[in-house]
Amino acid sequence: EPDVTVVSGLKDMVVSEGDDVTFRCQVSHENARDVEWKLQDVALQNNEMNEISVEKGKIHTLTLRKVTEQDIGTVTFRVGPHTSTA
Repeated sequence: EPDVTVVSGLKDMVVSEGDDVTFRCQVSHENARDVEWKLQDVALQNNEMNEISVEKGKIHTLTLRKVTEQDIGTVTFRVGPHTSTA
């Protein structure tokens, strides 16, 4: 299995309370397995507040819905041993 790396990392975002925000991270290979999103070191699951998806096989996206002050912090995307933060 090829080593999947981060091709295009996360970008810092500034949003207003109540808005949605989307983070994107592009990886080198499709169907990357060992993938994880975190907010403030807490692993995120796909649910009504966090939408986690993959576009075109390589672009992993995280949308945080209706953000609040409690959502301020570091977002981390990890694939295998590689990470990107914003």
